[in-house]
Amino acid sequence: MFTWLDRFRPLGVLIARLVLGVIMLVHGWHKIFPRGSLYNFTQMVGHMGLPSWLGYLAAFTEFFGGALLVLGLLVPIATLGIAIDMAVAILKVHLHHGLTGPMGFEFPLSLFALALLILASGSGHLAVDSRLGTGVRKR
Repeated sequence: MFTWLDRFRPLGVLIARLVLGVIMLVHGWHKIFPRGSLYNFTQMVGHMGLPSWLGYLAAFTEFFGGALLVLGLLVPIATLGIAIDMAVAILKVHLHHGLTGPMGFEFPLSLFALALLILASGSGHLAVDSRLGTGVRKR
């Protein structure tokens, strides 16, 4: 009945990819570029009982993963990294605050779901992956 909407699917994936990419790029930026913030973030990760080097991995995944999504380059790798990053954020930081409210896990859960959607749907329109032939193609 609504099969005519299928032609808009790549546009929807493009919008989802750009939105997730910009959000993650900004979140990573704030963890990396203000002087001393990367060190502070890695120390915070260490105080949560995780190895401090995972703080570097999380910050760079958010920043460079977001940049890759905006470009549409290596989209499956970027979205998988972001999905794992958000899963860890939910489990280690936000879960005990509940779904809604301050520090709730509704926002990271939305980003997790968006990353999984893009991972399953492919790169969408205007992606470098589709020009290189490396994107996931759906029929």
